Amino acid sequence: MTSDYDNPGDPVTIDPQTLSAFVDGQLMESEAAALHARIERDPQAKARVAAWRAQDVALRALCRELEKKAPPLVVVSKRRSWPRAMAVAAGWLAVGVGLGAAIGGFVPRSFGVPSQAPAFARLADVAYAVYSPEVRHPVEVGAADEAQLTSWLSKRLGQPLSAPSLQEYGYTLVGGRLLPGETGPAAQFMYEDQAGARLTLYLAHVTKAEPSFRLLEGGDRRTFYWVNADLGYALSGATSEAKLHAIAIAVCGALGGRPESWR
Repeated sequence: MTSDYDNPGDPVTIDPQTLSAFVDGQLMESEAAALHARIERDPQAKARVAAWRAQDVALRALCRELEKKAPPLVVVSKRRSWPRAMAVAAGWLAVGVGLGAAIGGFVPRSFGVPSQAPAFARLADVAYAVYSPEVRHPVEVGAADEAQLTSWLSKRLGQPLSAPSLQEYGYTLVGGRLLPGETGPAAQFMYEDQAGARLTLYLAHVTKAEPSFRLLEGGDRRTFYWVNADLGYALSGATSEAKLHAIAIAVCGALGGRPESWR
């Protein structure tokens, strides 16, 4: 069985400005419909549209958080190349974390010791805040197509990925999506329990190894994060620290890490 993720067909070159207008809803309905069909046949255009949409949603979510405790911020979004767009997103996240720490928002720590959370952990925290409340579109690919999902995300990140089972803790896989990371593509797997509470597992390549296990707190949510080889992992949820800690240890072990080294 083939899919748009694994066998997209002949690539189609689409002007970035046209893609930007499509994402911003500036095209006529007939033009948008025709362009959507072209995007579905062009994996690079499809990935760029997904990244821009995720960036916009993350920036809006971050601004909403900052507006609760600081004067309103005005964000002017202008499409640029992937590195430029990611630099802008990382810059906003750095501002958000800095202000959050100053006014009682994000609190990164390592078993009670203050620490500076890396970019991938902050991105994971924002991604959880953005997508966990979604009702209609919490994921791009559902759990029914788990094999297709993991194959697609593995290809985008350039190494084998898997969604560990959390059934032991009462969570089932909802699905996953592709997201922008600090240095390129990132993956997010989402889980849900019978009460509708959700956890997300974020994976992305990192440029600087942080071998220790740390916790990032913000509002009512928590993110445990760690690094194994060149991949950063972040498990986020609005649940107790003890429960999330136990699940993070299980996830780390299931994915080839060494949680016994966490001290």
